[in-house]
Amino acid sequence: MAYINKIFNQNFLEYASYVIKDRAIPHLDDGLKPVQRRILQSLFDMDDGKFNKVANIVGHTMQYHPHGDASIYEALVNLANKDIFIDKQGNFGNTLTGDPPSAARYIECRLLPMAKDVIYGPEITEYTDSYDGRRKEPITLPAKIPLPLILGAEGIAVGMATRMLPHNFIEVLEAEKAQLRGEPFSLQPDFPSGGIIDASNYDEGNGKVLSRARLDASDPKRIVVRELPYGISTESLIASIENAARTNKIKIGAITDFTTDTVEIEIKLPRGVHTKDV
Repeated sequence: MAYINKIFNQNFLEYASYVIKDRAIPHLDDGLKPVQRRILQSLFDMDDGKFNKVANIVGHTMQYHPHGDASIYEALVNLANKDIFIDKQGNFGNTLTGDPPSAARYIECRLLPMAKDVIYGPEITEYTDSYDGRRKEPITLPAKIPLPLILGAEGIAVGMATRMLPHNFIEVLEAEKAQLRGEPFSLQPDFPSGGIIDASNYDEGNGKVLSRARLDASDPKRIVVRELPYGISTESLIASIENAARTNKIKIGAITDFTTDTVEIEIKLPRGVHTKDV
């Protein structure tokens, strides 16, 4: 019994603390999870103004991150697709359709100049030993702007989880200036996929936000989805519509996805049904 108590009182608590601090939950100072911070540090290390193969960046990041190349690759693609700190070249997938990116050996990226201005400052960065003691890695990066609000984050740890919604870059900067001046401000989430939101119950981040697709019903015989709800891809939205049609909740004639860089899902209505009736 004493052995069991030790497992729960010591080993499990150490594991839980590790997952919370070193895997799943972003740090409030720079809004980054450890794998994201290590990717950016590797990009700083490798930066010469030229594009680097993602495979090389992943390999370099493994000097800091002990959890394998697959998790680094996925985190790098997700971070690059936020289009804030990383300049990408090649097929990084499509966040609107859910199409996957190309293999790491085919795509390239590099730091954007803003990353060096906003989050890089080795003179004021506190470092610690990497997992094997061979290198130094930053505890946090000295971000000049509130990245947790801009990037947003999701993470599930042990007994703890987080979900911070992304916000508009310019609106966050304006709110930051207002805060420094002691002026009142209002800040609400802003999603890269667009959509219509109801933030009446947002409660400064402690409540909830309802997100809906934006529809174009100007044609009486078809409906076009122009923007998506947050966290929904065109593939999952189409599957949901088709499922509703199969269960006779809605009537549609055909549905076609024309999405590329912008969302365009065309829903043709059957004979005798018009957009005003749907």
